[in-house]
Amino acid sequence: MEYRKNRTGEPISILGYGCMRFTTKGGSIDLDKTERELMAAYEAGVNYFDTAYVYPGSEVALGTILARNGIRKEVNIATKLPQYLVSSRAALDKYFDEELNRLQTDYIDYYLMHHMTAKNQWDKLDALGIREWVAEKKASGQIRNIGFSYHGNTEDFIGILDAFDWDFCQIQYNYVDEHTQAGRAGLEHAEAKGIPVVIMEPLRGGKLVNLLPQKAKDVIASNERGYTPAELGLRWLWNQPGVTCVLSGMNSIEMVQENCRIASDARANTFTEADFALIDQVKGIISESELVGCTGCRYCMPCPKGVDIPALFRCYNMTALESKSAARFEYAQTVGLKSEPAFATQCIECGKCEQHCPQNIPIRKMIKEADKVVRPLPYRVGINVVRKYMLRSAKKGKTN
Repeated sequence: MEYRKNRTGEPISILGYGCMRFTTKGGSIDLDKTERELMAAYEAGVNYFDTAYVYPGSEVALGTILARNGIRKEVNIATKLPQYLVSSRAALDKYFDEELNRLQTDYIDYYLMHHMTAKNQWDKLDALGIREWVAEKKASGQIRNIGFSYHGNTEDFIGILDAFDWDFCQIQYNYVDEHTQAGRAGLEHAEAKGIPVVIMEPLRGGKLVNLLPQKAKDVIASNERGYTPAELGLRWLWNQPGVTCVLSGMNSIEMVQENCRIASDARANTFTEADFALIDQVKGIISESELVGCTGCRYCMPCPKGVDIPALFRCYNMTALESKSAARFEYAQTVGLKSEPAFATQCIECGKCEQHCPQNIPIRKMIKEADKVVRPLPYRVGINVVRKYMLRSAKKGKTN
């Protein structure tokens, strides 16, 4: 197992165990199967295990397995505060204490503000006294490293990253999402600040393995390195020195063994020109199924009315590459919950975006079509309800 270091020089396995997708049986986590898989990863050198308050049964399962195998102090637990449920200072302790109890521990190695999507969420926590709370927990040793997980645009990611002295952060990042969400620009900004980055969804929940076009699978199968689709995606990430740890939701012994094999010799800056060419070829094949030829260059931005055009087109393309439900959820969390609305319905058809688009996309026409697909009426209603709740929560936080 290869290791990279956190800010204090402690080793983190480059492969982390994502605990969101434990196998279930009869409506609950199959603890015996999960234990075999988790212990196989531990014995292969994995020392970073990532869970969260809202992953059903995950914290309890992880805590139970670590305790009965006597390895709690030999591994790093990463778990997350459900910041979207917090509206008072007292709630911070409530959720944190509950997590300690579930995990059968008295400290958390890596604690994250969960699912940040916009800068205003940090501002709400700041108003509640999160800085002081974190300082108290770190002074007592109950939290050893503080960070946040993120699903939003690059600008808000950098805004949050620069707003506090973070020990680490976690982003969705893979060769398809290279220039979306926090993206490569966010990763490199964190690297420049010396902040370790943990990667989630390295294979988009397995979609860069199971849902690849057959043509892409054939191209990968013929590469001289002998990489599998999963190996190509993981090695692309580990080739980047700014990537500290890559999470994988492993739910079979075979997957654990395969990922640990890859992580045993994956090093930064070892990709050849042929490797990069293979990635580009696969991305090109994937793009053949896209509905709109947006490259995410953002030359169309900023929109005078705040429409997030690249994010809309990315999610619109997802409806063809993955599924409409996945694309709609992605759009709801990355655009729908921003502090300021960024919907296509705000467009006044000024045409400024089209003047700068290198791909000559008829943006004014396409954003209307895309919006109908990724934000149908039920999603519009749902997004509005959640936005109103978040606004009330933010106002309540400022007055407490």
